[in-house]
Parts: sequence; C-alpha cells; structure tokens
Amino acid sequence: MKVLGLTGGIGMGKSTVAGMFAARGISAFNADEAVHELQAPHGAAIPALAAAFPGVVADGVLDRAALRAQVLADDAAMKRLEAIMHPLVRAMEGAFIAKAERAGRRAVLLDIPLLFEVGGEGRVDKIITVSCPRETQLARVLNRGVPRAQIEAIIARQMPDAEKRRRADFVVETSGTLEATQAQVARIIEELKL
Repeated sequence: MKVLGLTGGIGMGKSTVAGMFAARGISAFNADEAVHELQAPHGAAIPALAAAFPGVVADGVLDRAALRAQVLADDAAMKRLEAIMHPLVRAMEGAFIAKAERAGRRAVLLDIPLLFEVGGEGRVDKIITVSCPRETQLARVLNRGVPRAQIEAIIARQMPDAEKRRRADFVVETSGTLEATQAQVARIIEELKL
C-alpha cells in the first residue's frame, strides 16, 4: 500500500484536494481533524492540556482561543503543546493506516499541514504539496473570519511555500478552477498507477 503525504500552508486548499483523492477511492487521514477530535470536550488530550496550560480548560472543555494566545508567540509553549498533541495524532494516524492495510487499500493519503516541519517525510512514499499565491491564501483564510494578525502568525510558523514546493514530489496548484485542480489530482493518481 502506498502512503501519500499531503501538505501545504493554511488556506492552500488541502481539504479540497484531499476530497478529490477520496472521490477517487483514496481515503485520507486528516491531522487537523484528529487534533479537533482530541481537543473536543472531554477528548483524550484535555487532561494533559489542562495540566500544561492552566486556565485553558474549564469543565473538560478547551478554550481554543486562549490556548492559541498562549502558544502562537511563545516557542517553549508551542513545544509543550506539540509534545502533547503529536504522539496522540501519530497514534490515530497509525490506527488509520493499519485499518486501511487490513481492508486491502491500494493507497491512503495523510493530510498533514506540518509534514515537513515535524519530520514526517520518512512516513510517506510520496509527498504532494498544495500551493496557491499568497494573496489567494490570505483571502481564503480571511473569508473564514480569522484575523489577519493571527493568519500571519500561523504562516510565520510554517515552512515557506517555496521550500515545500521544492521538497515535494508533486505540486498541486489550487488557484485555478476546481476542474483544473481535479485534473492535476487525476494526473498524480495515473502517474503513481493507483
């Protein structure tokens, strides 16, 4: 079974591209969704987050804005958060891959925004970077209601798009039409004989 890694900065179109792979029979593990599940009310990460970041959890419910405020500008706090979340997400990823192998899947897609940043290249056979111009990226995330300063802080913590593009096996440009993006996905699947 081939394991494909999908990465790209915030607002680049990873979820849309992952959906296109899924529509062609290649199911995806979404690291961001795993984080949300782990951080949901009374989720598996809540006790550790409450202990590491006093004041961000009340009655088993995480105040994500309070957590974000503590970690975005503090490298040590971010490292504490990553030390809690990364092993939990990796365990969910491993269970997803094992289930896919048991089901006889030909390939799976790991949608991991920080694939390069966390040293995840060795866990995948091929890497696909999703990319678009910075103006498009900013507009997409601003449309989600995220403040510009927060977007800039998130982008600053991510590997530059140009470096992700350079290190990827495939680049999917998402600034065009959905049809153009679908055609790029189809070409990747064909080239990899999936």
